[in-house]
Amino acid sequence: MLDGLRPIVGTTGDIVVYPSSGTGAWEAALVNSLSPGSRVVMTGAGHFVELWSALAERLGYRVQRLSSDLRRGVDADRLCDVLAADREHTIAAVCVVHNETSTGVISRLADIRPAIESAGHSALLLVDAVSSLGSVMFDHDGWGIDVTIAGSQKGLMLPPGMGFNVIGRRALAAQAAAPTPRAYWDWMPHLEANRNGSFPYTPATNMLVALDVALEMLADEGMVNVAARHERHAQATRAAVRAWGLDIMSVDEREHSPTVTAVVVNEDDADDVRTVALEQYNMSLGAGLGALARRVFRIGHLGHLGDGELIGALGGVELALRRCGLDPRPGVGAAVDVLAGAAN
Repeated sequence: MLDGLRPIVGTTGDIVVYPSSGTGAWEAALVNSLSPGSRVVMTGAGHFVELWSALAERLGYRVQRLSSDLRRGVDADRLCDVLAADREHTIAAVCVVHNETSTGVISRLADIRPAIESAGHSALLLVDAVSSLGSVMFDHDGWGIDVTIAGSQKGLMLPPGMGFNVIGRRALAAQAAAPTPRAYWDWMPHLEANRNGSFPYTPATNMLVALDVALEMLADEGMVNVAARHERHAQATRAAVRAWGLDIMSVDEREHSPTVTAVVVNEDDADDVRTVALEQYNMSLGAGLGALARRVFRIGHLGHLGDGELIGALGGVELALRRCGLDPRPGVGAAVDVLAGAAN
């Protein structure tokens, strides 16, 4: 299974699998690669970067938030300026949420390591890929990422319950020098046990069996095709939203998420739409999170999803919008046009 994961992550290196959520994998990445009290830069904007920041602060790390517009991804040029100003290299790591699920914005990861290097800085790069891995082309090694963090419940198509750390050589070297106390999250017992095909403590056996099947499905379709399918579904969803006369959170064409679209409506209307969609059409839409509560609803289009299923979902959203008196223009046809054009 580890061999099956490597091409999806884009690495030839080590991968550790935890019986945990993505939150556990966040903590594992920090306590293994950083020393107590280390200074870290949390970049971007959205609910999940805020949660990761709060977790790091509770662990005693000195967190510097490099916030951006909720509607945009990480600003690599601004990050470069911050790192260049840190002449004594007190910043130990830069943390990035690749695909911010709360806003539907995906950051351009390929720009981050060049920004760090342009600043002449030694900071590690830690990336949350929970809602992108298995849905987009990902290049852990090529993008110079030191630790990639992922979970089982998104593009890998499984229930929640498994967290992943993909570990680069620089991160392994940092771990060897970091005196942070760790036990359950320690990489080394996992890496040693994995070499013999075993686990350092009781594994999530059923989840591992399911992961084996999921990896086979991804390999059969091919990651290039998987990524193209997700992009096609994202384009179709955005076409429907725009035809309805509504707006999406992401404003930069290069930063539209391939896995989730956050739809902007009037305050409180978003939860009304979600309630009607659930009660009348048996369809659960994502809620607005954090600062976006009641201001957006979210349409997820990732994992094991076909064109027909997406059209059905968008039809349910359009019905809910009408029932809520928002008077949308017809939008499902615009999505059909995108999908039909892509097929041709």
